[in-house]
Amino acid sequence: MKRKVTKAIFPVAGMGTRFLPATKSVPKEIMTLVDRPLIQYAIDEARAAGIKEFIFVTSRGKGALEDYFDHAPQLEQELRKKGKHDLLEVLETTNMDSGAIAYIRQHKALGLGHAVWCARRLIADEPFAVILPDDVIAADKPCLQQMVEAYAETGGNMVAAMEVAPEKSSSYGMLDVSEDMGSMVKVKGMTEKPKAEESPSNLAVIGRYILSPSVLTNLNKMKSGAGGEIQLTDAIAQDIEKKSNVYGYRFRGQRFDCGSKSGFLQATVAFGLDRDDLREDLSAYLHDVVSMGKAAE
Repeated sequence: MKRKVTKAIFPVAGMGTRFLPATKSVPKEIMTLVDRPLIQYAIDEARAAGIKEFIFVTSRGKGALEDYFDHAPQLEQELRKKGKHDLLEVLETTNMDSGAIAYIRQHKALGLGHAVWCARRLIADEPFAVILPDDVIAADKPCLQQMVEAYAETGGNMVAAMEVAPEKSSSYGMLDVSEDMGSMVKVKGMTEKPKAEESPSNLAVIGRYILSPSVLTNLNKMKSGAGGEIQLTDAIAQDIEKKSNVYGYRFRGQRFDCGSKSGFLQATVAFGLDRDDLREDLSAYLHDVVSMGKAAE
C-alpha cells in the first residue's frame, strides 16, 4: 500500500544574490509577485496537494520569512475594526497552524541535495515532496497536485519534467528516458547540467519532486558532484540503479523561473494579466509600451 504524501521540504536557504540589493535585507522568497510573496504560491500549491507538514530549510537572515507565516493580532484587529473582512480572509491564507511548520538551518551552502538531507530527521521513513519556490507554475490544477495523483498509481520517485531547448540543458538535470508513456516517462538515468551535445534528452527536471525515503539514505553517502555541490539528482539516480522506480511527469501548466530577474518580470506580467482587477489597466499599459517601441524604430 502506497503511503500518502503529507510532508514537503522547501529549500529556502539561498542568499538570492541575483536580486541584490533588494535581498540584502529581504529574503528572496518573500519578494512579491503581484501582491503575494513567492513562498505563498508554493505553500498554496502544497496545500492543494494535501500537504499537512511544511519543512523549511533556511539560513541566517531569514527571520522575515518565518514571521510571514505567524499571526498578526494587531493588524487583524485593525482590519476587523474597520470592517475589512475581505482583507482578513486574505490574511488567513498566510497563517500556519501551530506545529504544522518547522524550520531547519543549513549552515553551509552545499547544494540542493544537502538542503534536503538536512531535513532527514523530520521525514523519517515517509515519502515526501520537495518544492523549489523559485519555480512558480501557473496551472488550472496545481502542479504538485497533478503529481500526487499520478504518484498514487506509480509510487517510487517522481520529478516534474518539461522540454527545454538544447542550449539550456547545461542549466538543468536532464532525464534519460527508457519508456515514454505520454504525460509520464520511465527514467533510466539522470545527468546534472550536461553540455547540449551530451544531454540524453530534451526533458529537464524542474523544482517539484516526490521522493521515497531511500533517497535520503543515498544522500547520507553522497559526495559533491557537479559544481562542487551535493546534487539531489545524483541521489535520485542511485534509486534508478537499485530499484528502477523513477518517473518523470510532464505537468500541465506554465513554469516561470522566478530565480532570474527576467523570469520574475515575465511572471509578474502573466499573473497580473490573469487578475480581473488588474487586466484592463495592465493590458492598456503594455499596448502603449509596444506602440511606443514600434514608433521609435
